[in-house]
This record gives sequence, structure tokens and C-alpha cells, in this order.
Amino acid sequence: MKFENKTAVITGGSRGIGLAIAEKLAAQGANIAILYVGDESEGKAAVEQLAKYNVKAEQYFCDVSDFEASKQVVEKVIEEFGGIDFLINNAGITRDKLVLNMEESDFDAVIGVNLKGTFNMIKHTYKHFMKKRYGRIVSTSSIVGIIGNAGQANYSASKAGIIGLTKSVARELAGRGVTVNAVAPGYIGTDMTNALSDKIKETMKAQIPAKRIGTPDDVAGVVEFLCSDEAAYVTGEVIRVDGGLAI
Repeated sequence: MKFENKTAVITGGSRGIGLAIAEKLAAQGANIAILYVGDESEGKAAVEQLAKYNVKAEQYFCDVSDFEASKQVVEKVIEEFGGIDFLINNAGITRDKLVLNMEESDFDAVIGVNLKGTFNMIKHTYKHFMKKRYGRIVSTSSIVGIIGNAGQANYSASKAGIIGLTKSVARELAGRGVTVNAVAPGYIGTDMTNALSDKIKETMKAQIPAKRIGTPDDVAGVVEFLCSDEAAYVTGEVIRVDGGLAI
């Protein structure tokens, strides 16, 4: 197993794309630290789901937008797992509204979790990766961070910010054996999209050259590659996982 004795920290790892990534890495032997907010039962269920891979898996409640809380959880994971090899920044929220109707709190909340949360986690693992002279950082951006989307100015801005953050940190850490990349999913079948009407889903699907809505596993497979030794010379990249939507 290619990730045996490696440890991955996955924010937003209790469901959806985050859980798919956790399973993909665990299947290759990686130990998993899941960071979550909200429903504790989801965190527990995710850890139980990972048990079948015979790896160490733990859950940690952490609001990644909180600088000090993020620092404390990183320190705890390093203490309990012996180190961190992969940081997967996947935590994200939406508060979709046209700018006309968007409150300042809507903008601040999305930027706080999606962008500042990504910065916080990178900041608190930065020295650890430098000292190890090894690490993989993969952050979840979005296709709307590249092309924008009406009604998602806050979300699009946060995801575009992740792209800039990724490229800057990649330049800083490249000489230390640490790669820093991002994935930009398009329409992916998650709890959010599954709640949409069939009519809306068909409209979405018609826009995609691949003629299907993506799955969390589609994204997880790319993350697995970016964490692997095969991707050791890939850094500062943003890989679209969108079925050709943004061609």
C-alpha cells in the first residue's frame, strides 16, 4: 500500500468529497484524522466507515476559521499520530445570494471557512512540513473559482482565493520537498446537489460535455494522485474535475 505509515488530515472529512478522499487514502494504508463541525454522529460514522481499512482513524471537532482552534488541533494530531504527511483542505460552506441581497455576514462567513480556514491549516502545518522536508497539501477550490457563478460571489471569491494561496505557498515550499496543489470540482453529486430537483439536475447535466454529474470519487482519485510519489514533481497546479465544463 503506497501510503502505509502516512497520516492525512482532512478538513470537512466526515461526508461528501471529504469522506471519499478519506476512504481513497485509507484504502492505500494512510492513517486519517478527520476534522469536522456540526453533527458529531457524522464524524463517528466516518471513523467507523474507515475501520474496514485497518488504519488509525480519529475525528476532531474544529472550526477551521478559528486560528487558535486550528493550531490546537494540528498540534494534537501531530502528538497522537506522530506527524502529518498530507493536508487536505476540504472544509467549505455556501451562503448563495445575489450581491444585491448578500449580507456582510454572508460574505464574511464563507470567506472565513473556505479561504481563511485553508490559510489557517496551511499556516499551522507549514513548519512541520518544512522540518520533515516532505509533505503534500491539496486544497479544494471549485470551477466557480475559475469562471465565476451568479449568486455565488462570496463562494467564487473564496475559491479563487484558494487558487492564489495554493500557487504562492507552492513557490515557498517547493524547495523543501513539499507540493501544494488544488482541485477544482465542477458539478459533483453531494448532499447539496442531490437535494436539487430532477429538472435542475438535467439542466446542469446538459451543460457538461461528459454528460454526467461527477461523483465524490472522481475528485478523490485526483487527490490520491496528487498525494502520491508519482506527483512529486507536480506543484502549484489547479486540476479541474468538471467533465469538461470549463473547456
